[in-house]
Amino acid sequence: MSALILSGLSACSVVRPVVSVDVLRPYIPEVVQGNFVSREQKDMLKPGLSRQQVREVLGTPLVSSLFHADRWDYVFTIRRQGVAPQSFSLSLSFKNEVLERVSGDELPSEAEFVTKLVAVKTAPKQIELQAKEEDLLKFPAPVRQPSPAAPAAPLPSTYPPLEPAKP
Repeated sequence: MSALILSGLSACSVVRPVVSVDVLRPYIPEVVQGNFVSREQKDMLKPGLSRQQVREVLGTPLVSSLFHADRWDYVFTIRRQGVAPQSFSLSLSFKNEVLERVSGDELPSEAEFVTKLVAVKTAPKQIELQAKEEDLLKFPAPVRQPSPAAPAAPLPSTYPPLEPAKP
């Protein structure tokens, strides 16, 4: 019983290093999910376009329900390291196979979308590695003694074989 208590108490005295939260930040991949729809594409949509014309402009809808056959939804999200996730949606309503209404979020232009994808990397803090003059004076100057020049051993004229001799 006393061995159990001693082993339990010894576990409390283990020194654990303190690690900064910035060092152990998990990697979050940059992800764009869904159908990206730009402001320019949305501006091309006008009431009266057929479903095929809308599909040529925006592509296949992300959400198309059997219960709401006259509604198409385009949704996309952008997730980046250090930035809050951004979500955009666009809903299209059809009547008699013709576009009737477009509603949704304010969409980014293609140029704005590209700038959101380009991550600005900050350079790590540079550490000054140069010693100052007063730091160098704390240490004695190294004394180098000349080494006597020993004659080099002559190289052998033959070398042993790489493979053993066959009997």
